[in-house]
Amino acid sequence: MHDWTAHLEAQGGQPRDALHWQFPDDAHRADDAPALVPLTHLAVLECRGADAARFLQGQTSANVEHANGTLAPLTVFCTPKGRVLANAELLKVAPEHYWLVLHASLVAPLKQQLDKYAPFYKMSLAARDDLVLLGVVGDTPIAATWPSSAWHMTHDDASVVVRHPGPQPRWLVALPADQAETRWAALTAEVALKGTDRWLRADIAAGLAWLTQAHSDSYLPQMINWEALGGISFRKGCYTGQEVVARAHFRGQVKRRLGVARLAGDTPPVLGSEIRDAQDKRVGEVCQAETDPSGDGCQLLIVINTAVADDEPLQVEGRELTRAPLPYPLERLDPETLAAASEPAQA
Repeated sequence: MHDWTAHLEAQGGQPRDALHWQFPDDAHRADDAPALVPLTHLAVLECRGADAARFLQGQTSANVEHANGTLAPLTVFCTPKGRVLANAELLKVAPEHYWLVLHASLVAPLKQQLDKYAPFYKMSLAARDDLVLLGVVGDTPIAATWPSSAWHMTHDDASVVVRHPGPQPRWLVALPADQAETRWAALTAEVALKGTDRWLRADIAAGLAWLTQAHSDSYLPQMINWEALGGISFRKGCYTGQEVVARAHFRGQVKRRLGVARLAGDTPPVLGSEIRDAQDKRVGEVCQAETDPSGDGCQLLIVINTAVADDEPLQVEGRELTRAPLPYPLERLDPETLAAASEPAQA
């Protein structure tokens, strides 16, 4: 298998940790400039076979019919108690052939969980370690024919391109490792290299949380606003955890919600750090955190009690936390609406 790590090192990349890379000039490039980002923190779990769609339909919050090769719907996999084991994006790349894009730390645990049910279906699950995921952020000529709406995709025999939301246009590109260097070279002719944190800051600005293994089995889907992003179909049949998820939605039982915030200081807090109010009461936790390249503190995704007012004084590790508006309304977005508005498939 192609050694993608060696390629990133040859480009001047340095691992920030096992899943995140940075480049020497990162600090000198503003986030408003077009960028090419290695998405080493994400990976693909493949579901393939005659029963793949039927198998996924019984496990995911998405209606698998909406994954039609043009729309790549969001989804979650839950425990019977409705807690999220992993959240993902569902891509149909060929007949009876699906890819789940999710955080790399959750590929093995999710596969282990789904393997319990897989023997009853004519399908197979496989971690696609032979794929490379790249992110392109900002308007560039090479992206002129790529999807223009969030969660829409194009694909051919070699690669898949999916549009993601954010303050700037951005796309996830998935392709075989042995073809990645050629695509990388074409992209770097148009855009500058940026570290993985560039993509993570765009996720924060989009109010989009990709859960890690540390978050697994911690939240109901609504606690990460998944129904507001179109990631839960309330019209499909049963799936694992469906009864609890539906009850929480229709009875208004969600007491914690995902939010966007800024934190004073340039050092990101540890994920899971407690958010405390003026009475030093724990009211939430940090879900994702990245240093702002402008030097103006840190950008955060938080999960916080819904009873906490937006302007209530809050702190993390003694540092002031300021909440920011979500970039989308906190109300149900039916995935059926997204499916009806799907663009025509492109080759």
